[in-house]
Amino acid sequence: MTTNYLGRKRLPLEGLISLLLIIFLVPAFTQDISPDQYGQIKYRHIGPVGNRVVSVAGIEGDPLTYYTGAASGGIWKTVDGGLNWEPIFDGKPVHAIGALAVASSDPNVVWAGTGEPFIRSNVSIGDGVWKSTDAGENWTHMGLDKTGRISRMIIHPTNPDVVYAASLGHAYLPQKERGIYRTKDGGKNWKLVLAVNDSTGASDLVMDPNNPRILFAGMWQLDIKTWGRESGGPGGGIFMTRDGGDTWEKLKGSELPKLPVGKVAICNTPANSDRIYALIETGDGVPWHGRETESGELWRTDDGGKNWKLVSYNRHLSGRTAYYSRCAVSPDDPDEVYFLAAAYSITKDGGHTSEVVSGAGRPNWDHHDMWIDPSNSDRMAVAGDGGISISNNRGKTWFRVQLPVAQLYHVNVDNNVPYYVYANRQDGPSTRGPSRSRTGGFFGGGISRGMWHSVGGGESGFATPDPIDPDIIWSSASGYGAGGGIVVHYNEKRRQFRQVEVWPEATFGSPAGDIKYRFQWTFPLLISPHDNNTVYVTSQHVHRTNNGGQSWELASPDLSTGDKSKMGISGGLTPDNIGVEYCCVIYAFDESPVEKGVLWAGTNDGLVHVSRDNGNTWKDVTDNIPGLPPLGTVRNIDASKWDGGKAYITVDFHQVGNFDPYIYKTENYGRRWKKITRGIPSSTLSYTRNVREDPVRPGLLYLGTENSLYVSFNDGDEWQPLMNNMPASPMYWIVIQEEFNDLVVGTYGRGIWIMDDITPLQQLNKKITSSAAHLFEPRKAYRFRPITSPFTMFDDPSAGENPPYGASINYWLNESAEDSVSIKISDPSGNLIRTLKGPSSAGINRVWWDLRGELSKKIILRTKPLHVDWVELDDEGKLDAAVGQSSALVTPGTYTVELDAFGINTSKKLSIVKDPHSEGSEKDIAEQTKMILDMQSDINETASLINRIEMIRSQLYDIRIMTKDHEVAEEISTAVESLDKKFISVEGELYQMRLTGAGQDGIRWPAKLAGKLGYLASVVETADFPPNDQQREVHQILKDRLTLYDKQFNNILRNELPAFDRLMKKHNLTGIITED
Repeated sequence: MTTNYLGRKRLPLEGLISLLLIIFLVPAFTQDISPDQYGQIKYRHIGPVGNRVVSVAGIEGDPLTYYTGAASGGIWKTVDGGLNWEPIFDGKPVHAIGALAVASSDPNVVWAGTGEPFIRSNVSIGDGVWKSTDAGENWTHMGLDKTGRISRMIIHPTNPDVVYAASLGHAYLPQKERGIYRTKDGGKNWKLVLAVNDSTGASDLVMDPNNPRILFAGMWQLDIKTWGRESGGPGGGIFMTRDGGDTWEKLKGSELPKLPVGKVAICNTPANSDRIYALIETGDGVPWHGRETESGELWRTDDGGKNWKLVSYNRHLSGRTAYYSRCAVSPDDPDEVYFLAAAYSITKDGGHTSEVVSGAGRPNWDHHDMWIDPSNSDRMAVAGDGGISISNNRGKTWFRVQLPVAQLYHVNVDNNVPYYVYANRQDGPSTRGPSRSRTGGFFGGGISRGMWHSVGGGESGFATPDPIDPDIIWSSASGYGAGGGIVVHYNEKRRQFRQVEVWPEATFGSPAGDIKYRFQWTFPLLISPHDNNTVYVTSQHVHRTNNGGQSWELASPDLSTGDKSKMGISGGLTPDNIGVEYCCVIYAFDESPVEKGVLWAGTNDGLVHVSRDNGNTWKDVTDNIPGLPPLGTVRNIDASKWDGGKAYITVDFHQVGNFDPYIYKTENYGRRWKKITRGIPSSTLSYTRNVREDPVRPGLLYLGTENSLYVSFNDGDEWQPLMNNMPASPMYWIVIQEEFNDLVVGTYGRGIWIMDDITPLQQLNKKITSSAAHLFEPRKAYRFRPITSPFTMFDDPSAGENPPYGASINYWLNESAEDSVSIKISDPSGNLIRTLKGPSSAGINRVWWDLRGELSKKIILRTKPLHVDWVELDDEGKLDAAVGQSSALVTPGTYTVELDAFGINTSKKLSIVKDPHSEGSEKDIAEQTKMILDMQSDINETASLINRIEMIRSQLYDIRIMTKDHEVAEEISTAVESLDKKFISVEGELYQMRLTGAGQDGIRWPAKLAGKLGYLASVVETADFPPNDQQREVHQILKDRLTLYDKQFNNILRNELPAFDRLMKKHNLTGIITED
């Protein structure tokens, strides 16, 4: 194998010439194609197993129906008690579901509040509230677009038009859309009925189950920035209304905290309206910004909010307050309370004591929301980072489900055939799984969760396979953060890794300003495209190793602003320092794949640097970027595959309150930049995540934003959607696997999606789009043979989807056609072996060829199986035989694909390649295929004999019926019965005539010639081996039998049938037609 840069395969000379012709010798392509015209190219979800859900709701008295909202993966519904779940919010532009509520007066009315209210970095905002009036079948956006995060939705118990929405706000800047909203007309109009100040939003809201005019709101003063969070302030506290929200009172006095507080969670119970609990973030007595704080976790009132007392200091009840802090009270026992945090705790004495539940009684981990059936306290559901859990025995045990809602920071691919995909999942390790499983047999068909496994490294790292030896994987980070630059060197063959942390001094809990190297939560890791022994990681510096991590050297000075004011303790009243909010770090890094030593670095405080001498010197090019605001996070840098001076960057400002997209490109090492954002609609979800240049076609770009994927055919001058069937989710990372030309997208909420074979996008140009029909150059197809499958559940919702088997054939039609398109496949000798019918929509069309020739002749029964008069023939008097058809897998070689559309006939060559995992040789395959084709000829001859006999026998039966009133009916009936027995004597050897296709009757009676030939063909086709001696011997025996039965059939035609025809003629009746 030759390479033009490390790990990238060079095109053969003829392929390179064809590509250059496609790119340079056709008219320039402008962005004049509609997304509908490439909508038939679909994505498929491949995994890995997902987990994080943050909201849940059920229906009172209905143990089968639940709704759950994923952190950034939409809304899911079950109608069978949690056994099966379906996404019911796909197609909407938002994905983070912070709150769900079902109207108790009309369970068809469901409300969803968007945006995640459980705060850490890498959480998504929403676009307001949505409503369904048909139990989730359809959804309507009901406003509150700028609220950012809805923490609770409360519906009036008897009037579903009265709804309350608790808005936390996006919290990146002061905003007026924070507080409690109310509608009295089903969402047509909203009023902000509780607004404390523009820095304080609502973290919780409950309604008195016995008096809907009484509500309690938890208000939370919160500020989020890239460099830290600040929880707490004078705006926080408990607020109460007794008039349905018209007026509110901040509760004070008794034992409630007197100093500023942070997040507040509230819960109550229909068992006692006077009993209310509140989790309040206080600071636990630790000084905050030089000022004292109070202590305590849980408060309780027993008189409806008039007086409160502190009942617990237990930190397990809230944990990392911003990220957790929820509670729920049993509907039938005011002393029984459930606390949702990293731990799952229960009190049964009103909060005085509590127990952390473990084992079977723990729903999952990192718990966020809980719903309990108001009329059955034994039935409950919990949403958390471990998935959705349902209990019907008051939490003694749980039924746990993990949905396909994985949140992935990055995605990568290797050079295996087929390739593996690497990812880093929130609340999970760095992981590897197959792009296709190749599995067959009893458990085959999908990509099971068990085919994914850890490769070392943590949830936020960069799992990166070595481009030369894909069994070596580098990854980074851990479940507790980046530490001192945690890096692991993993060996797939041994399934073990070496930890080679850059500076192994524990940093957990430390602010950025106190540590030597500021490794951010998701710091970059890059293997040099020029030397696979050179690996880079970044803190505020670029670090480099050339010896497997044995030692690390600095390859840059501090490339950030070094602003100490942004390196303090993060969290506010509850410090939270695991590197997520570390500021002034290199967040994006890349090396030019075509010019060694050209390095690019972008920071999360808005700087971009370039080095052209392998890191010896660096140039700050930030000021050259037009219209770039300060303090952006450079999310990614993509150094061009075509030009050493060219690079693309995405810059994200959402954590400083700017949601606009920022994408730039330079073609001269950063001296000048051009903003390329045209076509991206403006919304609170427009901020950019990742830009990627196509490795085959210059100027073809892909872009991921917070909720969508885009494509540009003209180097970023204009963008248009490339979503097709993919649901909205943060598009965190994009990569193109070059051997298969697959677009691989890592989403932060719906796992990994692959668009198989983007060849038509790469080849599309103005000449093609202006033509009536065009056949694209096909990518080569691998003739994969199935492998054995792991044991897995058949209905696992997290199982991935394999691509269709075979070759993808893509063609362009300038307009739709009424009839399907014809595609013909010819073998290397020019023989037509397959004709396919393809779709005929305007734009790009795709049909998959399964690499097989035509099916064997179909056996069509025209008489009922023996002894089973209950079987009915169809309207045409036919019945499919209980023996299937077979076809032969083609041998490796160069085939011709011919497209016939609108009278235009075009052809292209298609290479079929042997499975590299196959043990057999191409000679073995040729021998195997020769025998299979020989058997298929025998199968066809057998089917023809059966069909002819069936046609004759059906005529005999028809004659008997038609002549039942004839004067010689008895004579004719006797002749029919005699002749029918003779034909049955032959057909019964060709086909088991007792088969009905039901009740596994294939094992009731012995197989006959058709079944034996089909079985033998399937045995011979196993893997890529030549036939063994016994297979050849059995085939010859079956051939001899076929010859014998054919002779017997023809003897009947020659010696028996003429007498019957003479009888018919004698009575002026039509004889028998014998040809099929």
